[in-house]
Amino acid sequence: MSPIQELNEHRNAISIVEDDAGIDRPRAQAAIRELFEALRVDLSSPDLHDTPRRVAAMYEELLTPKDFNPTTFPNDDGYDELVLSKDIPFTSLCAHHALPFSGVAHVGYLPGERILGLSKLARIVHYYSRSLQVQERLTKQVADWLDRELAPRGVGVVIEAEHMCMTIRGVHAAGSKTVTSTMYGLLRERVATRQEFLSLIGTSS
Repeated sequence: MSPIQELNEHRNAISIVEDDAGIDRPRAQAAIRELFEALRVDLSSPDLHDTPRRVAAMYEELLTPKDFNPTTFPNDDGYDELVLSKDIPFTSLCAHHALPFSGVAHVGYLPGERILGLSKLARIVHYYSRSLQVQERLTKQVADWLDRELAPRGVGVVIEAEHMCMTIRGVHAAGSKTVTSTMYGLLRERVATRQEFLSLIGTSS
């Protein structure tokens, strides 16, 4: 089984069919057209003529993860301090309302015998965000992947995001952010190590 196949197995249960497996674009466009018509939107306007196609393309982009090769390397130099990538931007779709939520992820780990190519920390976040998601699950999926694939001495993932389902509807809590975290190993067990991680990402507690 390839690394990408293994990664696919560990994505959440709500997933989208991969592009090369045959996303049905005409069906998606027809469904969006039917939805708008049911909502009494007049699609005969020149401005809205191509809207169903554009909306379908938008959802396809937001629900289709980009494959990547999760390259790891031996930790030959025995590096034993935090490896941290902070402020990784991402956008995902709320599983409850299909509205976007976006923000930044801070991903760090204490290496064991293997280390990961730095760009892959961002790619892992982007991969799992391309789905109908809840922030709590996204946070745990990123941490679980690192814990499983690297067997590090510790993992820390913190995600800060603004949810449109809160800001433009419902309570209309514009500007509010949701923060979630998952920590394993020494980042969970050792207070000083956890505080170092939080201090580096700009969080005091």
